[in-house]
Amino acid sequence: MPFKKLIEPLQDVLKKQGFETALPFQKKTLSKIKSGANLFGIAPKGSGRTTALILGVVQKLKGEAFEDAPRAIIFVKDKEAVLELESEFRKYISRTDLRLLGVYEQRNIDMQRDELYNGIDILITTPKRFNKLFFMNNVNVRKLQMFIVDDAEFLFRGSHLSDVSRLPESLEKCQYLVFSTKYDERFDRWQEKFMFQPHIVHLK
Repeated sequence: MPFKKLIEPLQDVLKKQGFETALPFQKKTLSKIKSGANLFGIAPKGSGRTTALILGVVQKLKGEAFEDAPRAIIFVKDKEAVLELESEFRKYISRTDLRLLGVYEQRNIDMQRDELYNGIDILITTPKRFNKLFFMNNVNVRKLQMFIVDDAEFLFRGSHLSDVSRLPESLEKCQYLVFSTKYDERFDRWQEKFMFQPHIVHLK
């Protein structure tokens, strides 16, 4: 998918950053994200994975706020990853009205709950903090369209995999996107449970 097919606010940001053409990984993944396909995006660092994730989400949500419940949830490993991805997202949503929130364990949970209540479109979160908010009935997932895991290798440490795997049990229909540097055979279980007929883009 070429950049010229993206919504205008994204094209403007890309031009300002000097990006004229999509990288090979981005070309292969953006069209699949737009189509609504489940996807494993496997590529090394420096291949444009993070930018593909951001462009895909903003494009899918049309750069427009909608009601109050999040439509995209992105799981990352820790506070630093939340803040880093949040900072990157803000570069690309500056000319849209999308609402973004990052939550993690080191912030006051009551403040995070209030921010969720005020309405957001995109939630970036650690698995542990999401589960705490979710089971306190502070996250409405009825409007969720996109379930995403970034740098998914972290899932196989500690209880992250089971923490993240709980949410699909509460979803009726959703697009699943997993970005990682390598495919782990333990993801086969996700294909059996909820990531039906996923596309795999593997850039070596």
